[in-house]
Amino acid sequence: MAPGEPGARDIAVLGAGMHPWGKWGRGFVEYGTVAAREALADAGVEWRDVQSVVGADTVRGGYPGYVAGATFAQALGWQGARVTSVYAACASGAQAIATARAQILAGLADVVLVVGADAAPKGFFAPAGGDRPDDPDWLRFRVLGATNPTYFALYARRRMALHGDTPHDFALVKVKNAAAGALNPRARYRKAVTAEEVAGSAVVADPLRLLDICATSDGGAALVLSSMEFARRHGATDPVRIRAVSTVTPTYPKAVLDLPDIATDSAAVVAPAPHTFRASIARAAYEEAGIGPEDLSLAEVYDLSTALELEWYEDLGLCGAGEGAKLVREGITALGGRIPVNTSGGLASFGEAVPAQAIAQVCELTWQLRGTAGGRQVPGARVGITANQGLFGHGSAVVAVR
Repeated sequence: MAPGEPGARDIAVLGAGMHPWGKWGRGFVEYGTVAAREALADAGVEWRDVQSVVGADTVRGGYPGYVAGATFAQALGWQGARVTSVYAACASGAQAIATARAQILAGLADVVLVVGADAAPKGFFAPAGGDRPDDPDWLRFRVLGATNPTYFALYARRRMALHGDTPHDFALVKVKNAAAGALNPRARYRKAVTAEEVAGSAVVADPLRLLDICATSDGGAALVLSSMEFARRHGATDPVRIRAVSTVTPTYPKAVLDLPDIATDSAAVVAPAPHTFRASIARAAYEEAGIGPEDLSLAEVYDLSTALELEWYEDLGLCGAGEGAKLVREGITALGGRIPVNTSGGLASFGEAVPAQAIAQVCELTWQLRGTAGGRQVPGARVGITANQGLFGHGSAVVAVR
């Protein structure tokens, strides 16, 4: 296989593990360690044989959270592995996967353990790490008082103005994801809901209601990644493979985080941008993997709110601009539909455990591509993509194939 051909830079996913999401009242190290041990057992790899540990940081975890790679290596027992710690807000897990992949492809390690875990506070996330006057996300909290649900609601209002979406369309996303989450033993919320129940929940930031917005959660996820050569020696003849990892930044002069342009561009109320930061994330992943949206069996996307999931449909190329609501209305993105999205139940069913969630998305792809996802299994799944976005221009998407 030529170096530039799709598949030439594949790495194997030998193991996947997860600590169930919830509010458990314990430390993030415990959640990550449980997930790591499960991933190692799933891979059939001994901890002493792991050559590198990449930890996705959680800055709310104090100093141990800032050096998560070493924190998890210590918890599992020092054995000489190289360690790396990665922070990219909500994209931390995907950046950790990208780091592990680079080490494997560079020949620095044959087997790498990637771990992320969080013990999230109740309520709104607040900016961490001190004053950052150059960070538009810090500014929206400090200057506008715009917490995340307010930010999500601005996106929802924009969709309503541009595309005619309705609160009922947003509610259908929650109904779909809750139905998948009810089938997932790792999910925090395992109860189906109706659109009427979504509409009857408390208004948080109009037009979004409580059931439109994801919670904050405790949880952990881990992957054992390896070179294809090691996988073959290990007896894994047809493992799930990571074919692409996109960690692109926005393109100047578009606003750093693809803000809705509500204050800066009056044309935004009548015409959407030609492409968004999120679309750039997906495009880079497709190009590296040598695939297109028509090749996908499923997708795991970052549904901080129900309205935001509809944006991802369009940015991933599953439909045209403004057609996201049509997909969910017709059941195309539900289990059993043409292109299921968030078969895990998504953040709607899990909540945010920030450094773990992009890793958890790849865990779901792994189980789906192996055909071991139980009642939420997508028949014949062969190609999946994850999509995620972190603060201050951190984008991420992972393509996995079988």
